[in-house]
Amino acid sequence: MAHLHTHIDNENFESAAEFFKMLADGTRIKIFWILCHSEECGVGLSERLGISGPAVAHHLRVLRECGLIDSRREGKEVYYRIADSEVGLAMHTAVESIMEVACPESEGGATSAETVRKVHDYLLEHISERVTIEELSRQFHINPTTLKKAFKDEYGSSIAAHTKEHRMERAEKLLREGGASVSDVARAVGFDSASRFTAAFREKYGISPSDYRRKK
Repeated sequence: MAHLHTHIDNENFESAAEFFKMLADGTRIKIFWILCHSEECGVGLSERLGISGPAVAHHLRVLRECGLIDSRREGKEVYYRIADSEVGLAMHTAVESIMEVACPESEGGATSAETVRKVHDYLLEHISERVTIEELSRQFHINPTTLKKAFKDEYGSSIAAHTKEHRMERAEKLLREGGASVSDVARAVGFDSASRFTAAFREKYGISPSDYRRKK
């Protein structure tokens, strides 16, 4: 029985070795990481990575054979993303844990601090919009875990808390200057509900937006 158990273990290790051999390519890992954070078609991946369509197709085929990615067809285009499977999620965690991955397109090897300052500026410029961590991750080519940690290190609070602070400051200024309705101010600082905006404003300033405007 002990001999049989050793034999089974050896087979498992051989299978694992074959699996990792299939992934032993830097570009393939980059493609997998991108698909962990966004859904992309072959053309999009080719443009992002600057490699040919056939090369991308080869890497996608290998990743799909490994069970790491899924695909769906929309018209003539096929889109890919990480497979919702144990092996896909395990590999995603492993890649980010080992490498603290930064996307290969990261401009000139920009540091996390430089990237989060760009993220900060972008959020202020789009204060009226609701932007997700995943969207920021794709746009600025930095994985979500690294982005959240680097942002907190740089600004002392989470992205959500820091953005909310700026929203309230912008709202206070708009109310003080007058003109726009409370609903308009709410929309201008990224709230789709006047009641939620009122609750957030009251939490920050201890007074409702309407009362604040009257006093000012």
